[in-house]
Amino acid sequence: MDFRRLTRQFILNEGTGPSLNSYLQSISEVLQNITPRTRTDERRIEMARQSLKELRRGTRRLQERVTILEEQVQILEENKE
Repeated sequence: MDFRRLTRQFILNEGTGPSLNSYLQSISEVLQNITPRTRTDERRIEMARQSLKELRRGTRRLQERVTILEEQVQILEENKE
Protein backbone atom coordinates (compact mmCIF):
# COMPACT_ATOMS: atom_id res chain seq x y z
CA MET A 1 0.00 0.00 0.00
CA ASP A 2 1.45 3.34 -1.09
CA PHE A 3 0.67 5.79 1.72
CA ARG A 4 2.43 8.66 -0.03
CA ARG A 5 0.11 8.33 -3.05
CA LEU A 6 -2.97 7.95 -0.86
CA THR A 7 -2.05 11.04 1.15
CA ARG A 8 -1.40 13.09 -1.97
CA GLN A 9 -4.70 11.98 -3.50
CA PHE A 10 -6.58 12.83 -0.29
CA ILE A 11 -5.05 16.29 -0.08
CA LEU A 12 -5.67 17.10 -3.73
CA ASN A 13 -9.31 15.99 -3.62
CA GLU A 14 -10.08 17.46 -0.22
CA GLY A 15 -11.16 20.91 -1.38
CA THR A 16 -13.11 19.84 -4.42
CA GLY A 17 -16.71 20.90 -4.72
CA PRO A 18 -19.20 20.25 -7.48
CA SER A 19 -17.65 19.40 -10.83
CA LEU A 20 -17.51 21.80 -13.74
CA ASN A 21 -20.11 19.67 -15.53
CA SER A 22 -22.46 20.16 -12.58
CA TYR A 23 -22.12 23.92 -12.87
CA LEU A 24 -22.73 23.78 -16.63
CA GLN A 25 -25.82 21.64 -16.15
CA SER A 26 -27.14 24.04 -13.52
CA ILE A 27 -26.69 27.01 -15.84
CA SER A 28 -28.37 25.10 -18.66
CA GLU A 29 -31.40 24.36 -16.48
CA VAL A 30 -31.68 28.00 -15.45
CA LEU A 31 -31.58 29.11 -19.09
CA GLN A 32 -34.32 26.63 -19.98
CA ASN A 33 -36.57 27.97 -17.23
CA ILE A 34 -36.25 31.63 -18.23
CA THR A 35 -39.16 32.92 -20.26
CA PRO A 36 -38.07 35.75 -22.53
CA ARG A 37 -40.38 38.76 -22.66
CA THR A 38 -38.84 40.48 -25.66
CA ARG A 39 -37.01 39.49 -28.84
CA THR A 40 -33.82 40.89 -27.38
CA ASP A 41 -34.14 38.65 -24.33
CA GLU A 42 -34.80 35.70 -26.60
CA ARG A 43 -31.62 36.37 -28.59
CA ARG A 44 -29.56 36.83 -25.42
CA ILE A 45 -30.77 33.51 -24.05
CA GLU A 46 -30.01 31.81 -27.37
CA MET A 47 -26.48 33.27 -27.36
CA ALA A 48 -26.00 32.09 -23.78
CA ARG A 49 -27.10 28.59 -24.77
CA GLN A 50 -24.68 28.60 -27.69
CA SER A 51 -21.86 29.77 -25.43
CA LEU A 52 -22.73 27.03 -22.97
CA LYS A 53 -22.53 24.45 -25.75
CA GLU A 54 -19.06 25.71 -26.71
CA LEU A 55 -17.99 25.58 -23.06
CA ARG A 56 -19.09 21.95 -22.85
CA ARG A 57 -17.02 21.09 -25.92
CA GLY A 58 -14.01 22.93 -24.52
CA THR A 59 -14.26 21.27 -21.12
CA ARG A 60 -14.57 17.84 -22.76
CA ARG A 61 -11.37 18.47 -24.73
CA LEU A 62 -9.57 19.77 -21.67
CA GLN A 63 -10.67 16.79 -19.59
CA GLU A 64 -9.38 14.40 -22.25
CA ARG A 65 -6.06 16.26 -22.29
CA VAL A 66 -5.83 16.18 -18.48
CA THR A 67 -6.48 12.44 -18.51
CA ILE A 68 -3.70 11.87 -21.03
CA LEU A 69 -1.28 14.03 -19.05
CA GLU A 70 -2.15 12.25 -15.79
CA GLU A 71 -1.42 8.92 -17.44
CA GLN A 72 1.92 10.23 -18.68
CA VAL A 73 2.83 11.50 -15.21
CA GLN A 74 1.89 8.14 -13.72
CA ILE A 75 4.11 6.33 -16.23
CA LEU A 76 6.98 8.70 -15.48
CA GLU A 77 6.57 8.16 -11.74
CA GLU A 78 6.57 4.41 -12.22
CA ASN A 79 9.75 4.61 -14.29
CA LYS A 80 11.37 6.82 -11.64
CA GLU A 81 10.79 4.22 -8.93
